[in-house]
Amino acid sequence: MTIQADAVRSSTEVPEKARRRRFTAEYKQRILREADACTKPGELGALLRREGLYSSNLTVWRAAVREGGQKRLEPQKRGPQARPATRRDRNRIEQLERENRRLKARAERAEALVDLQKKVAALLGKPLTDEDEPS
Repeated sequence: MTIQADAVRSSTEVPEKARRRRFTAEYKQRILREADACTKPGELGALLRREGLYSSNLTVWRAAVREGGQKRLEPQKRGPQARPATRRDRNRIEQLERENRRLKARAERAEALVDLQKKVAALLGKPLTDEDEPS
C-alpha cells in the first residue's frame, strides 16, 4: 500500500465509540467570561469554533448560573433521580411480602397434599401418573 492510501484510510475510519464530553465548572466559567468579553463581530463565533462548542452550550450554562449560581455549573449526574421510598411505598412492599409468604406456604401445602395422594395411591396399588395429577 502507498502512503497516500494509508492516509486516506486512516482519515476515514470511524472511532470505536463516541464519548460524551464533560466540562468542569471552571472551564464553563472561563468560557462564559471569554464569551462576555467578545464585543467585535465574529469574535464569539471564533471562540465557539476554537473550543468546539455550540451556542446552545452558552445558553444552557448562562441559564444555570442565573438559576443557581456557580454551583449549578458542576457536572450533573445523568438519568432519572432516585427518590426516597415513601411511607406508602414501604406499606405496599410489606403487603406484597406478606402475600408472597402466604402464597409460598399455600404452594408448599398443595405440593405436600399431592405427595400424600401419590403415597396413598401407591399403598392401594394404583399409582398415580402425571396424567392423573390435578393441574
